[in-house]
This record gives sequence, C-alpha cells and structure tokens, in this order.
Amino acid sequence: MNVAVIGLGLIGGSLLRALAAHGHNVTGYDLAPSTRVEATAMAKAAGAHHFADPSIRPVEIKGAWHVTDSVADAVADAEVVVLAVPLPAVPAVLAELSGFLGLITDVTSVKGPVRDLMGGLRYVGGHPMAGKESSSFLASDPHLFDECAWVLCLEPGSTGLDDWLTLAGLYTSIGARVVPATADEHDRAVARISHVPHLLAAALSNLIEDNPLAGTLAAGSFRDGTRVAATRPELIAAMCGGNADAVREAMELVLSDLSIFAESLDSVDELTGLLRRPGELRRGWPAAPGVPVEIGLDRDSLLALGRSGGWVTRVGDTAIGMRPETDLKSS
Repeated sequence: MNVAVIGLGLIGGSLLRALAAHGHNVTGYDLAPSTRVEATAMAKAAGAHHFADPSIRPVEIKGAWHVTDSVADAVADAEVVVLAVPLPAVPAVLAELSGFLGLITDVTSVKGPVRDLMGGLRYVGGHPMAGKESSSFLASDPHLFDECAWVLCLEPGSTGLDDWLTLAGLYTSIGARVVPATADEHDRAVARISHVPHLLAAALSNLIEDNPLAGTLAAGSFRDGTRVAATRPELIAAMCGGNADAVREAMELVLSDLSIFAESLDSVDELTGLLRRPGELRRGWPAAPGVPVEIGLDRDSLLALGRSGGWVTRVGDTAIGMRPETDLKSS
C-alpha cells in the first residue's frame, strides 16, 4: 500500500519505519528541515544494511521510504495519509490536503476535535497507545507498535466501514491490536489512563523542587510515577487541553479519592480498607486475553468488541478478535 506520513516525530517516524519494514511504500514529510535530513539519512543507512534497525531487532526492509520537501509531494501517490502532528497543527495540514480524495487518518491523542475538523473528508480517527517520553525522529522505533492497542474510531453514520477495515488490516499487519471505539468513548477513556496521569506525573515532579534530599532518595515509585512528566510540555498541554471536559471529569474523581485518603490518614485500618480495591485493580491489569473469537464485519459487532475491552488481530472475510478473559467469564 502507498502511505504518506505527515509529521516524523516519535509516532510518525516509528510508523514510517514499521510500514516500510512490513512491505509498504511509504513517503514522509516533516515541517522541520532537520527532521527531514535525519529521516533521509536513516533511510539511506537502512537501505545499505537491508534492515530497518539492526541494533534493536533485525527487520528486513521489504518496502521503501523516502522523504519529501512538501506535503503535496508526500501525498501525490498516496492511498492513505496519516496525520502524525500535534492537534494544533492539524488544521494547517488539512489546508494543504485540499483536493486529496484518498483516505485520511491520524494518530492524535484526542479524537473528537479532529473528527470535527474533517467535514466531508474520508476520515477514520486513529490513536496508537504507544510512546515514550522522547519525541524526536531519532527516538523512533519500528517495533513501537508491536502488540500495542491502536484505537480506530467507528463513528455511526459517518465512518466508512470499508475504510475502517482497510486501516484495521494495515495496522494489524504491523503487529498492532486494533480496538474499535467511537471518538467520544475514546476521549473519555484516555482522559483516565493517559491524560490525567500526565498531569499527575507533573504534579509529583514538583515535589522535588528545592528539596535535594528528596531528589537523592527518590527511587522506583517516584521514577515510575513521574516518567511521562519528561514529555514535551507542548504535547501534554495540547492533548489535555484538547480533551478538557473529559480530563476535568477524570481529575475530579482523582481529587475526590485523594481527599478521602487524606481524611483517613489518622486511621490505619480505614486507610488500609480504602487501598485494597485499588491494589486489586492494579494487580489485575492488564486483563489476560481469552480465546480468539470471530467477529462480524458490522459496526455493532465491532463496537461491542471494543466496549468489552477486546481487540481485532486479523481482518479477512470476518474479523478475528480477542476478548479479555474477564469479559468471557462474565458473559
């Protein structure tokens, strides 16, 4: 498949390399000239060594990627265009896609606002639940999406089912687990498990300011709880601000819990009781997969799979999916 990736940071660069490694013809573009130089140089090096990244895990280059100096050149022969830019940059890129008749998708971490920008374009919202605190092309990894949950939005009345299935086939081909959901369902879920955790990590990081002793004593719990605070602040602000209503709702739940914990600090027994359920939830995550199930290629069946916490692993005449073991036990 001919794919154009616009934006070559961590996610866009990793997707460019992963698609090439799995036999697709990929063209990339980034607004920053320095990033285009880095991506071009790595393409030449990869071609010379016949591997996408020998230092991580050998993956033979079956397709190709090259880098252009404009959006127009990048999408000239594309069947699919992937927008891998921050939410505030999406309108400008869309303006440069005027007249493009192919399929458009994206990887932004908020889906409702992007959906609302698309008008009548052929669009399927997407969001791979993968990443790390580094955000440059040089941090990209063609294996970043191995076994990652990749949300593909299936909007009743607007998303073309054939377009959704095309992307589901593309992303499962590079090792991702495709999760069907609507944009609103996605935004409410990621507020809880991604956006608010970024803000909590930032707040926790502030606790070592002007306290060198605390910084010296900080170890695993501080490291794990604050890792994503090292993400570029512009990216955190864009994703949380773009999902403001859902983030506020989730933050209220967290603040309520913290308030209850604070009120219980003088009673060890009471606090212990309050902490039991969170411990059970964390130890039970992630849910173990059940057995493969056949899923009908219709909106209701696919969305029901996503709502159960399941995902699609392969697309053909039917979809093959997995439902969590906990959902299978309750059904």
